[in-house]
Parts: sequence; C-alpha cells; structure tokens
Amino acid sequence: MNLLERHKAFAKMHEEGCFIMPNPWDIGSAQMMAALGAKALATTSSGHAFTLGKKDMGHVSREEALAHASDIVRATPLPVNGDLENGYGDAPDVVAETIRLAAEAGLSGCSIEDTTMRQDELSYPFDLAVERVKAAADAANSLDQPFVFTARADGVMLGAYDMDEAIARVIAFENAGVDAVYVPIPPSMADIKRLCDAVSVPVNALAAGPFVKYNYSEFADAGVRRISLGSAIARATHRTILDSVSAMLNEGDFSPLGHSISGDEVEKLIEKGST
Repeated sequence: MNLLERHKAFAKMHEEGCFIMPNPWDIGSAQMMAALGAKALATTSSGHAFTLGKKDMGHVSREEALAHASDIVRATPLPVNGDLENGYGDAPDVVAETIRLAAEAGLSGCSIEDTTMRQDELSYPFDLAVERVKAAADAANSLDQPFVFTARADGVMLGAYDMDEAIARVIAFENAGVDAVYVPIPPSMADIKRLCDAVSVPVNALAAGPFVKYNYSEFADAGVRRISLGSAIARATHRTILDSVSAMLNEGDFSPLGHSISGDEVEKLIEKGST
C-alpha cells in the first residue's frame, strides 16, 4: 500500500469491530509483527526510549520520536500510529505543529497525552487539556489526508485524577473533534465499558499490566475498537534479557537461552514483514 492507501485503511479500521495494534520498538520488531499478521502498528515512546538508553516521559525529543516513527513507517507496508507523548510542549500551537509533523513523517494517526511530564503537576488542568486537544484536532482535520487523532487521558494511570474526571475529559475531547480516545489502565474492565458507553468515538484500550488477563473478545464485548500493547512486548523482551543474563552471570546457567528461536526464523519473518 502507498501512504495514502495506508491512511485510508487505518481510518477504515476504526469504523467497526475491534482490532489489535501491536507496538514495535525498532525496524526488526516492526517487520516481525507485520509478518505475523498485524494490520496496523504503533510506536511506543518507552520502548523507543529504551533503545536509546533513555527514560520514558519527556526524555526523547520530538525530532528523535518523529525520526523513529518514520523508520517504522518505512519498515513495513502497514499503517502506523505514533505515540507522541504530550505533543512535546505545553502550548496548544506546539501540539498542533506536532500533528502536522507527524503527518509529514508518514504516520496514519497519533495519540497525544494530557500529561505535563512534570512531577509537581502530573496532568494539565481540564481547560488547558481541552484547549490543547482542540488545537491538535483542528490541525488533524485540516490535513489533506485521513489522520486518526487519539486524545489520551492519562491521569487515572498516573494517579492524578479519578475515572469520573477521565470520562469528563474524554467527553470534552470528543466535543473538541477528536477521532478516538484512550484512558490507559483504568481500575477495571467495567470502567472500560463505562468509558465506551460514554462516548461515540472509538476507544483504544491498553492490554498491559492487570489487563493481560483478559482476552480479545472481552475487550471487544466492552465496546473497545482498538487494542494496543504500549511497551508490554518490549518489556517482555527485556524480561528475557534480565532473566537469561542474570542466570548466566550469577549462576553460570545458560538454559534460559533454550527458549530462543533460530536466526533463520527471525530472518524469514523480517523478510516477509518488509514487503
């Protein structure tokens, strides 16, 4: 698919049903996920940060994130959604510019958080959060291509506000013109259903942490349109690094490496996913 076809396909995926959108952190992982049947991919800010030896949340620049996103776009023929943190600035016009740059990078959509990236005030005040989302939505809607803009209310996950506040925010985000909304790690699956019932735009859910115990059908039955994984797959890979290297260095035990797959298998998946 050329870029315009990808953008159209990505927008179409949000019209009905539910789909899984895995999150690669480099070119090889993107190609493997494509080869295994993914229909769309999304970058992961923390997964990418780890490849740079950096912390998540505010430690990767907009230029670095967009260059990485462009690499993922070129890696496979699939549409790609960008995890663009808080839009890399407080001001609404900065967030709007991030949307325009995301489109230039070849992304078919992106998500923007209501997170300040500061410890003294974790989430933007309600009115500023909505103003930032409105600027981003206006920028997305003015593009000459389909572009799925997702507004995130991250305060529940961060402990900055409760689910009632999150729902009030996503309702305001919908009214501001967004294409989808996302509240990562709410208290329960019942809260995800409550969120889906509160808005008419598609809802993204995160299958990570306590939510890995649920299956695809349970997310779909709650009304979720899109399931992403965030950094969960990257962190599962890092778990393998931790376990296997700790075993060999501390105990002289190389047996955890017996769970790996062959290089030939990896190469075949990479080749398949790149075309």
